[in-house]
Order: sequence, then C-alpha cells, then structure tokens
Amino acid sequence: MEETEAEALNEPMPAAWDPDGIGVLQLPSGRLVRGRGLRRPLPAGPLPEFALYLLGRQPPRVDWEARWLRWPDFRLPADRAATAEALREAWSRAATQRVELACGGGRGRTGTALACLAVLDGVPAHEAVAYVRTHYAANAVETPWQRTFVRRFDGQP
Repeated sequence: MEETEAEALNEPMPAAWDPDGIGVLQLPSGRLVRGRGLRRPLPAGPLPEFALYLLGRQPPRVDWEARWLRWPDFRLPADRAATAEALREAWSRAATQRVELACGGGRGRTGTALACLAVLDGVPAHEAVAYVRTHYAANAVETPWQRTFVRRFDGQP
C-alpha cells in the first residue's frame, strides 16, 4: 500500500468534509466548508472542528469551537468588521479543519457567508453568488441586500 506524503513525514492528515456530503461546498482552492440550517438535524458523520453561527441571538452551546455573529434573519450582519474578521478566520481554518457555517435555514445568511468565503478564495465578488448557487444551493443568498453585501465584500474590516 502506498504512503501519502503526510504519512511518510509522520504528519497528521488534514481533517476534511466528504466533498459529496450534505451541504458541503468546495471552494476553487479545494477547501471544503459545510453550510447548514440549524433548524434541521445535525447531519450524520464527522462533527465540525470550528463553526460560525449567523443568528439574531446567541446559539446553543456545542461541543466544538464556535463563534457567533449577530446576524438577524433576512438582514445583514450587525458588525461588518467583526464579520469580515470571522469570515477570514473561517476561510483560513478551512485549509486544515472541518469548518461549518450555519444559520436557521441554511440559505440566506449561510449562503451570503459562503459567497464571501468564495470571494476570499479568489472568486470575483460579482460572480460569488452564482458560484454558491451552483455549488451549494440554488436558492442561497435570499435578499437583494445580501447580494449587494457579497458584491461589495472585499474581506477587509
């Protein structure tokens, strides 16, 4: 049996989602992130190692590292600088960890955040919503102001 380079160097293999898993979006760099709706049951399989929860109120406690962004349903995040910083952190962690982004339904706020991650990954901002709708969910990014938020997102605080 052949050994991978990481195994040969005795390094741990990076954790990753199953690319065919429910809600998993593959970014152009190959990073995998999972989007989901918190009103649905947790999908079977591995748990997130880091999660970014996009909700109007504080989410319930979880057994993995998580961060909460105050982001009311159908609206935009309350603190744009904190949002840019949290999205940069999620994008960076996705290189080596199982990262999950989630809101109540898993479409509007989650889709918007995933589109912003796509921008950080090199997708032009004016193409990011279409990218997420093609590769994650056709109805992602629900409102005109969410689409505008993505078009104007540059990842800076």
